[in-house]
Amino acid sequence: MFRKILACLLVITVLSGCSGQNPLAVFFKKKKERVRIGLSIPTTREARWQRDLQYLKEAASTADAELYTEISENNSAVQENQCDALLKKNINVLILAPHDARAAASIVDKAVAMGVKVISYDRLVLGADVDLYVSFNNIKVGELQAGYILRKAPRGNYMVLSGALTDNNAKLFHDGALKILGPAEESGMIKIVADVPVEDWDSDVAEKITEEVLNRYNNDIHAVIAPNDSTAGGVIRALKKHHIAGLVPVSGQDADVEAVHRIMRGMQTMTVFKDSHNLATAAIGAAMSMAIGEPPPSNSIMYNGKGQIPSMLLEPVVVDNSNIVQTLVQTGYLSRGQVYYDDSGNSGGRNTGMTIRNVPGNTAGGVY
Repeated sequence: MFRKILACLLVITVLSGCSGQNPLAVFFKKKKERVRIGLSIPTTREARWQRDLQYLKEAASTADAELYTEISENNSAVQENQCDALLKKNINVLILAPHDARAAASIVDKAVAMGVKVISYDRLVLGADVDLYVSFNNIKVGELQAGYILRKAPRGNYMVLSGALTDNNAKLFHDGALKILGPAEESGMIKIVADVPVEDWDSDVAEKITEEVLNRYNNDIHAVIAPNDSTAGGVIRALKKHHIAGLVPVSGQDADVEAVHRIMRGMQTMTVFKDSHNLATAAIGAAMSMAIGEPPPSNSIMYNGKGQIPSMLLEPVVVDNSNIVQTLVQTGYLSRGQVYYDDSGNSGGRNTGMTIRNVPGNTAGGVY
């Protein structure tokens, strides 16, 4: 019975993008004992991971669970040491977002030996007996990025960036993108002139790579597949230096505020929205289920090099200049103050020095 109730709660919470009171609160606050959850995330240098941390804390509080948090700042050795410390806290479940997908296998092995359940969060740990993988359909992310950009630039030279080699998601995004771009290249419609990973998803590294490619091809680049909004920002800085920003379609991912502003100004073409609030809710809900010995609901299976891992994969959504309000503002992911600016450049008390108006989808009218 518990499993059925939990499954319903997770479906309502995650798939509906619920508003108002979180259904998890109604159920889990009735529990007398507190579940102890360890959380290890790779960084808070990116806005996306700052949001994940915030939402995970909120979901744990709603579920009345104790949450112990560690941030490794993109260092696999530090992450392992931090997880060792978490395991000593007698946690029931470890939620692990690995910096290095393969190196993190030793963390999982230690947890399994201590009888601690492991949820691989957002990024899949490779070569280890993970109990559950909670993420998005990451191959589809790459397909959405490449498909959108290919419609904008059906011919010409393409530059393809991928994320960090240590991140299995980067491979999935890249595989999805090439699934779409491959046939176009084989037909001669496009030519991929550069296919380069970006260390640690670093914006400055993405800028440097783009600069080198633009110089090598004398600016003859017609589209860029950037795997996320941070790398897209670096790409666009390089395009600005060469006076072609806004002329070259650029993809992104994460729906960062800065990326939304770039989209509204015509600098970035699109981003892929993955609602980290839903992801965090799903992960904490699954942890609560696993802590009392119940298997969490799953909708897929992912092979991680050692076994078939039960997976809960959420759906990504394309965001462009036509649906920012409906997708990001009306759902509460971003506030109007974060998105819109008045003539003085003020938004939410922060002076940005930019004015944005007449955004498609702004049904309320006026300038915000």
